[in-house]
Amino acid sequence: MTTPPTTLATPARLPRLDRSTAAASVLTPRRPPTETGIVHLGLGNFHRAHQAVHTAAALDHTDGPWGILGVAGRSVTVAEALREQQLRYAVVEISPSGTRVSVPAVHTGALVAAEQPDEVQDALAAPGTAIVTLTVTEHGYTFSPRTHGLDLDSPAVRADLRGDGPPRTTIGRIVRGLQRRVRTHARPLTVLSCDNLVGNGAQTRRLVHEFTEALPAAEREELLPWLARSVTFPSSMVDRIVPATTDVYRDAVADRLGVRDTVPVPAEPFSMWVMEDRFAAGRPRWEHGGALFTDDVEPYELLKLRLLNGTHSLIAYLGALDGRETIPDAIARPFIAEAARSVLHDDYLPSLTVPADIELEEYIGQLFDRWANTALGHRTRQVGSDGSVKLRQRVPEPALLHLRAGRMPHHLALTVAAYLCCVAPPSGFSPGPQAAAMADPAREPLAGLARSAPTGPRTAFVEAVLESGLLGDHLTDHPAFTARIADLIDIIVRHGPAAAAADATGGRTA
Repeated sequence: MTTPPTTLATPARLPRLDRSTAAASVLTPRRPPTETGIVHLGLGNFHRAHQAVHTAAALDHTDGPWGILGVAGRSVTVAEALREQQLRYAVVEISPSGTRVSVPAVHTGALVAAEQPDEVQDALAAPGTAIVTLTVTEHGYTFSPRTHGLDLDSPAVRADLRGDGPPRTTIGRIVRGLQRRVRTHARPLTVLSCDNLVGNGAQTRRLVHEFTEALPAAEREELLPWLARSVTFPSSMVDRIVPATTDVYRDAVADRLGVRDTVPVPAEPFSMWVMEDRFAAGRPRWEHGGALFTDDVEPYELLKLRLLNGTHSLIAYLGALDGRETIPDAIARPFIAEAARSVLHDDYLPSLTVPADIELEEYIGQLFDRWANTALGHRTRQVGSDGSVKLRQRVPEPALLHLRAGRMPHHLALTVAAYLCCVAPPSGFSPGPQAAAMADPAREPLAGLARSAPTGPRTAFVEAVLESGLLGDHLTDHPAFTARIADLIDIIVRHGPAAAAADATGGRTA
C-alpha cells in the first residue's frame, strides 16, 4: 500500500527492526528461507534493493533453498547492522506519489571478507551453494583499463596469486573458493555478475580464467578442466536507481513500520533484471519475481548502459557544474534536459539494436520520469563518482561509430569535457562542491595531467588524457574529437556548462 509521507516522532526510542518486529504485511517471502543457496559478494545498497528483492518475490511463489549469504568486502557497517537486526532491513520505494516500505527476508547471514576470510571461502565451497552473485562495482574486478584483462600489475592481485594471506580481491576470493570447492566435492556452480560491465558474464569468466592460468602449474592444472566443465558465467543486465541511505529513509521506516532500522535502502519503484538462463546447479524461479530470461542479453545491456547510464552521467556532470545537488534538480534545468535528449537520441541511440520487446518511446519516457523523481533525490555526486571506470564502458564504442562514419558526436564530447572539468579542473577553475565530492580512482592521475598541461589551448591536456587509456586506445586516432573536447572544456571554464551545452547543440545542428 502506498501512503504519503508524514512527520515522524523519535525513531531512537522505537524497537529495532528484527524478526520479531517485522510485520507480516510487509515481509516477503512469507516463509523466509533457512538454507543458503546463493553467496553474494558486495553487500551494498544495490544488491539489497535489487537481487534480494527479486529473490524475495520469487520465493513468495515457490519455495527452495535459495537463502542469500551476503558478503561485504571490507566495510563492517552494513553487515554488523544486519546481524544486529537478525538480517532484516527495509526497502523504501519512493516517488512523488508516495512511499512504500517492504522487508525482504532472504538473507541467511552477513559476513565481512576482510575479517572473516575463512568463513567466506567455506561458503563459496559449501555443497549447498549453487550460485555466486556479484555487485562490487566496475572497479571491483581489478582489470586493466587498456586490455580489459586481469591487472597483473596490481599488488593485491599479485598477493592473491602468491597466496600469502587471505585473498584481497573479488576475483582472488572467487578462484580460491573454487579451489576449495574442487578439492572437496567438485559440485557445479554458477558465477553471476550483476555489475554494469559490457558482457559482464564473459568478462567475469575471462578474469577468473586469467587468474587461474597465472597460478602455479599444479594448481592451474587442477582447476582449469573443472572450470571449463562445471562453472557457468551467464551475463545479466540490472536496472534500478538506488541512492545512498540517509536519515530521511530511516525516518520513513520508523513512521510507517514503527521500528528503528539503521540500514534501510531507498529505491525507485522501477526495477528490471535480464539474464541468460545458463545456471549449472539450478536457480530460484526469478521469473516469478519479474526477471526476464533471454538467449541474448547484450541488446538490453547496451540499451541500459548507454541510454540510461551514459545519459545519466552527462546529467550528473552538467548538474554538478551548475551547482545542482540532485539529479531531479539537474534535469529540471532546460539546458540539461535538452543535452540529455540530444546525447540519447543523436549519439547513443544510433549505436544500438533495440530489443523487440522494448517499446522505445515508452522506455525513453520512463527514463526521464525516473530522473525527475524529486522524492528520490539521487545525488549528482553519487552518479558522477567512478567516471573513469564508467565512461570507458559507455563512451568509446558509440563515439567511434560516429567518428568512423564522419560524424562528430558532440554530446559525447560534452560528456567527457564535463567529466574532466569535475574531476580534473583546470588551474583557477572551481567546479563546485558537488563535483569536488565525486570519488574517482583516476582523480589524482588526471589532476596531475591537468597541472602539467601547458597554458593556452587545452588540446595537449585532452591528448594526454586519451593517451593514458582513460577511454581505451582508439579515440586518439581522431584528433577532431580531441579538439572538440578541448573546445568544450574551454567553454565550460570561460562561460559555464549551459554555454557548453548550447555549443554542443549548435555543433550538432550546424
